Amino acid sequence: MAQQRMDQEKLCCSICLDLLKDPVTIPCGHNYCMNCIKSYWDGDDQKKICSCPQCRNTFRPRPVLVKNTMLAELVEELKKTGLQAAPPDHCYAGPEDVACDFCTGRKLKALKSCLQCLVSYCEQHLQPHYESPAFEKHKLVDPSKTLHENICSHHGKIMKIFCRTDQKCICYLCSMDEHKGHDTVSAAAGRNEKQKELKASQQKIKKRIQDREKDVKMLQQEVETINNSADQAVRDSENIFNELIRLIEKRSSDVKQQIRSQQRTEVSRAKELQKKLQQEITDLRRKDAELVQLSHTGDHTQFLQKYASLSQISKSTDSPRIHNRPLSYFENVAAAVSGVRDKLEGILSEVWTKISSTEIEVDVLLPQSEFRTRGEFLQYSQQITMDPSTANTELILSEGNRKVTVKELTLSTAVGWVIKSFVNQPETSAFQKLQVLSRESLSERCYWEVEWSGEEVSIAVTYNNIRRTQEESEFGQNDKSWALHCVNKKYTLRHDKRNAYIVCRPSRVGVYLDQRAGILSFYSVSDTMTLLHRVQTTFTQPLYAGLKLVYDATVELCEFE
Repeated sequence: MAQQRMDQEKLCCSICLDLLKDPVTIPCGHNYCMNCIKSYWDGDDQKKICSCPQCRNTFRPRPVLVKNTMLAELVEELKKTGLQAAPPDHCYAGPEDVACDFCTGRKLKALKSCLQCLVSYCEQHLQPHYESPAFEKHKLVDPSKTLHENICSHHGKIMKIFCRTDQKCICYLCSMDEHKGHDTVSAAAGRNEKQKELKASQQKIKKRIQDREKDVKMLQQEVETINNSADQAVRDSENIFNELIRLIEKRSSDVKQQIRSQQRTEVSRAKELQKKLQQEITDLRRKDAELVQLSHTGDHTQFLQKYASLSQISKSTDSPRIHNRPLSYFENVAAAVSGVRDKLEGILSEVWTKISSTEIEVDVLLPQSEFRTRGEFLQYSQQITMDPSTANTELILSEGNRKVTVKELTLSTAVGWVIKSFVNQPETSAFQKLQVLSRESLSERCYWEVEWSGEEVSIAVTYNNIRRTQEESEFGQNDKSWALHCVNKKYTLRHDKRNAYIVCRPSRVGVYLDQRAGILSFYSVSDTMTLLHRVQTTFTQPLYAGLKLVYDATVELCEFE
């Protein structure tokens, strides 16, 4: 076999890695298939150089190729003896492949692995398993590197038995040793059992994949909605600010035109007055010259005669007087515009403060089914205490205002309570009913638990402005509260006098609230979380926890570590 492999390598073309076809020998002595070397040289012909692919010797001019008859006959003779073409490189096993355990030297890739032999075979060495009856019952699987894991580490035997008790594969010696008396079946039977579980798991996984794909689609739609909403808000804001800018520019233009118009009017009036005053000055200068001339007249008769006519000129005329005043004309306009600017800055500052304080929040909520364990709910846990000022006078708060009980029922107490129930009482912070509110408002997203005993209680979430007296004050009997009413062996979800019935009676109830998402859920708390009822609504006010009891009941808000 080794000699055949050596002959095979010598008779292979180094270009196609197959047996020589129409072998030719080039001047350097190396042999190739005629078509292979021609194609190789045709590629080098663009460089006008012919070289040997192995030794790199060059030849000029291009050698004439002649078939090597002796090599051709040798190849044909060896083919008749069973020599086959060398497998191409991709048939050999690489670092990541499963190698044939029977191959010597360079190993081929395994085609199958035998669970009986615990050996991997290439195509050639696998043939006996197909041809010989001795291997008929051997189980062939896809090539595996982990066949050794089928061997028992204690006894070195093949593990063909599945121990149901310990849920592990064992060998037949294990079944007689440490697994003696255990519930065991064949590995095939165990596989069939687990295969059914696998199918169920696959169905669950497929269902979860479908759910997640729906969630992804919803989130994609939500992202698109967020982006569209943000883009629209930006466009609307830009349009509004552009309108504001255009309005300011128009008002600026109006003010400018008004100033210029008034400027022209005032300048025209001043110039007209200036012209009149200049004419008056000219007339007065002329009259002054005549009076000077008259004063120098030597003839007394002439002086007196002319003085009578010139004396009227000397009388003052009623010409307008220009008072000395500060030159202030349009400063008031600038002051008014400055005032508008200051007011606009104040308005914009106030508006911007409102915009900045407005929370633009995007809450991507995963489906409630994501919360499967109590630990996941506890990440939103909130410690709650009850407010004594809201408690009915018959209630007793203890344990740091976390535990609520009812005073011992006596005849006088019962009569007094009945009277209170039927007589209109003034509104106070305390409830007329056996109810109490939490001191703290509930966080936007929170979880809390209640432990209760007795025959009847109500666990509620309510607005703080719920009535304290009259029938409408009872949790769940108005539109301001949602109450899980626990009585006998069933629960009832009450809101606005409407009921939803739940057949269950756990002693511990968990309440999950997400105000922004409008989700209120009640759970039965045990080793697992069981959903009792979920409310989907819109909350418009801060919420508080509420408790309602009857005389034999006790309710305690659970503490979280």
